[in-house]
Amino acid sequence: MNNLLKRILFLLLVFLPLAVAAQQKRQFRGAWIQSVNGQFMGLSTQQMQQTLSYQLDELQKDGCNAIIFQVRPECDALYESKLEPWSYYLTGEQGKAPSPYWDPLAWMITECHKRGMELHAWINPYRAKTKTAHKNSAGHIVSRHPERCFEYDGLTLLNPALKENRDYICAVVMDIVERYDVDGLHMDDYFYPYPTAGIEIPDAEDFANNSEGFTDIGDWRRHNVDLFVEQLAETVHNTKPWVKVGISPFGIYRNLKNDPKGSRTSGLQNYDQLYADILLWDKKGWMDYCVPQLYWEIGHKAADYDELIHWWNANCRNTNLYIGEDVERTVKYDQQTRKMALHREQDHVNGIVLWYAKAAVDNVGGYGTRLRTDYWRYPALQPLTPWIDHRAPGKVKKLKTIEVEGRQVLCWTAPKGKDWTDMPTKYVIYRFDKGERIDTDNASKIVAITSDTHLELPEQPHKTRHTYVVTALDRMQNESKVRKLKVKY
Repeated sequence: MNNLLKRILFLLLVFLPLAVAAQQKRQFRGAWIQSVNGQFMGLSTQQMQQTLSYQLDELQKDGCNAIIFQVRPECDALYESKLEPWSYYLTGEQGKAPSPYWDPLAWMITECHKRGMELHAWINPYRAKTKTAHKNSAGHIVSRHPERCFEYDGLTLLNPALKENRDYICAVVMDIVERYDVDGLHMDDYFYPYPTAGIEIPDAEDFANNSEGFTDIGDWRRHNVDLFVEQLAETVHNTKPWVKVGISPFGIYRNLKNDPKGSRTSGLQNYDQLYADILLWDKKGWMDYCVPQLYWEIGHKAADYDELIHWWNANCRNTNLYIGEDVERTVKYDQQTRKMALHREQDHVNGIVLWYAKAAVDNVGGYGTRLRTDYWRYPALQPLTPWIDHRAPGKVKKLKTIEVEGRQVLCWTAPKGKDWTDMPTKYVIYRFDKGERIDTDNASKIVAITSDTHLELPEQPHKTRHTYVVTALDRMQNESKVRKLKVKY
């Protein structure tokens, strides 16, 4: 081995761990917890709470800072609602309340916030019944208004062409956002149904009766979905401006053969088969974040992960962009390291959402271990959303240490704020060694992100000196200027 090659290998061995350890200070680290797979059916209230508590604890250890929780799988609810019945996927019988009684959404909000995680309520807008054999309750929308639905390959869906359905879904959304302290309202890829060969969507009569000037039925269907997405975004932000709207589309927008701006792929397309014009929604500002589902492996013939992450990074530029990751497939092809490297290469990708939470919790292929010991080792703040609010709160006041039962506790006073745009909700605590430059962009210096106004300091060798820095965060995680204190103990 020549000297040059030895030097290159030495430099790689020295600096690669440093590159891996370097983390984004702001990163959405989410996980989907779904109910439609039936994982909660048959569990008692106590068992379901224990299951969710365990999942949240493990995800917190992994570094997760956001949970996307499925609360409306098919026009039914995993929360108390006067508009829709209790979910079949909660109790095994639609319309039946859980016993002993509890409200899963309210409980999850409390538990997530207690762990420093955001909670995003995940709804499926049009799906009214899956292929699962069960009865709809008398209060369900299908039972009350069958004329507003259509059947497609065993599914029952609210007809996207009808204004009354848009209004109905938005009323459900407003109810959730008004009554629950959610951080986000999330929808996945189910707009018009995924196509089945030989089966047509039964909306030709609707198109003939009310084409709204469109001559192409595909353009008309996209228009129907556009109207809904715009109305939903307005509903959320008019109700609570700080609640983020997130959409997780299928991973291919259009193929290059159909559109010169498309990706070099050959799979199903959002635009042409699901009638979801994601890039229009990005351009119009109807999303606060987008999570394309890139569930394929690097090198997939029809949908190469490498091609798609670069495509989305280049084309979805007006909203926060996170990537939906299939944990099991990533492990199957041993690509966690390569995919994380691709993330770091992108200038606009600033988050990951894991499909699905349980796979990470079960540590399939050691995926969760790598998160907690490497990629998500240090805490992360949420990405900024300056189009919602960009004003930072004031600095914390009266930063000091006090001794409590022989332990040093760092204390401070919250800054004053006028309204939600500058009221402090959390605090970031950084620790720097004696003589070290204060650099709050260095995520490895974050000791904690907490809603408390105090922090018990770790035990240190006698006469250890550190500089502690505390900043305030508002609802949108805008960060205040620093307040620092030299501590010797």
